Amino acid sequence: MRILSTFKPIEEVTEKMKKAFPDEDFIYCEDIEEALPELHNTDILLTYGEDLTSEHIEMAKNLKWIMVISAGLELMPFKAIKEKGILVTNVRGIHKIPMAEYTFSMLLHVTKKNEKIVEQQKNKSWDRLTHFPVSELHAKTIGVLGVGAIGGEIARLAKAFNMKVIGLNRSGQKHEFIDEMVQFDGLNYICENADYLVSVLPSTDETKYILNDSHFNLMKKEAIFINIGRGDLVKEEVILRAVQNNKISHAVLDVFEQEPLPSDHPFWALENVTVTPHISSKSNYYQPRSFEIFEKNLHIFIQGGSHFINKIDVDRGY
Repeated sequence: MRILSTFKPIEEVTEKMKKAFPDEDFIYCEDIEEALPELHNTDILLTYGEDLTSEHIEMAKNLKWIMVISAGLELMPFKAIKEKGILVTNVRGIHKIPMAEYTFSMLLHVTKKNEKIVEQQKNKSWDRLTHFPVSELHAKTIGVLGVGAIGGEIARLAKAFNMKVIGLNRSGQKHEFIDEMVQFDGLNYICENADYLVSVLPSTDETKYILNDSHFNLMKKEAIFINIGRGDLVKEEVILRAVQNNKISHAVLDVFEQEPLPSDHPFWALENVTVTPHISSKSNYYQPRSFEIFEKNLHIFIQGGSHFINKIDVDRGY
């Protein structure tokens, strides 16, 4: 069986796969262009999900399974994939630790005025924060838009800070670390009550540009908005209006409508906006965790099973 990757994993991963599956033919390429000559004879394709087109799927005559080493699937050519009946799985769930840790690093960064502290050290200034009051997470309310694996981990960590957690998901199903759970019709309620509003929502027809001016108008002026889900949750002009007009106190943005964020974008220069380059899921454990899922699924695939981890509904795209 031929297993083709459109990226080169770290050596720890390739050595582990070689030992676990000595009879399988693994081909690791730098990118999709290098992989093209091998596509026609590939059974399983490993990809980050951003490099495939319907033409690639047509070329892959023997392709049976696509393993996406990412949770985001919005760029996948699902129509072509469905027509050929190809299995798709991803690594949903592995991001919860780094993304939850990122969230709290940013909450603390803003709440504890870390940027000012670093600036003072550079300037050798001994100012005990008299001009910028430092707050606490304790007893504050955090709203989590999208309570899945990541949102659930954010909620768990929030409890260590004695925070109240309001969650939003499609079903409204309860979660052990969520004090109140609402569905999408409760979006206004979360916006009104959250001191911190964190979105981990994926990009779907239901969530695209779901936040608008009216939601930011409902929020507390002291509120902090964090987006680690997808950039098309809210138009950037809406966020700009909210921070420039002091509808909220700060926005932490890791995802954007256009990436990379243009160098002339006003977000870069605003004191009450923190920009990070889509790194909330970054971790040196990313690939090992991804390939743990792939390894389990590959055993199932070889044995002719059907109960795959993170099997994707190609009609819904997730």
